[in-house]
Amino acid sequence: MITLDLADLDATARLAAALAPHLGAGDVVALEGALGAGKTEFARALIRARLGDATVDVPSPTFTLVQLYDDPSGVTLWHFDLYRLKDSDEVLELGWDDSRDAVSLVEWPDRLGDLAPRDRLVVTLASGAAADARRVSLIGHGDWARRLADLRSLLAPASLPSK
Repeated sequence: MITLDLADLDATARLAAALAPHLGAGDVVALEGALGAGKTEFARALIRARLGDATVDVPSPTFTLVQLYDDPSGVTLWHFDLYRLKDSDEVLELGWDDSRDAVSLVEWPDRLGDLAPRDRLVVTLASGAAADARRVSLIGHGDWARRLADLRSLLAPASLPSK
């Protein structure tokens, strides 16, 4: 597990951008945290970094439930917001099975229930000491435990590139 205290939203976005190139087909990033914790902002920064375009429109999938993005590497990015789902079976109707060869970012991953993959990276965002500060915890499950250990030095706040 890695826990980081990030000074502001820019630092949170830099963390997401630093993680982005280390994701590949089949990876699931489970984004946890209370309403307003920054899950969508984290996903937006990660998607923009993967697409190589800081200006691309990345709307919250709160109402559409899922948004897809074609990554230049050929891997599709799926951004799920499962907040409004009542049952994990509803995830299947969104194309969950089709996202297995993609990079999936999942807000409100608790709604996955038994569909949550064994190998996943859980990113938990919480308010920090200042208004825009965040405490971010990254926990690797399955293969992600080893991968996260390998990324520890790259994801340290001092290692994150400034904008």
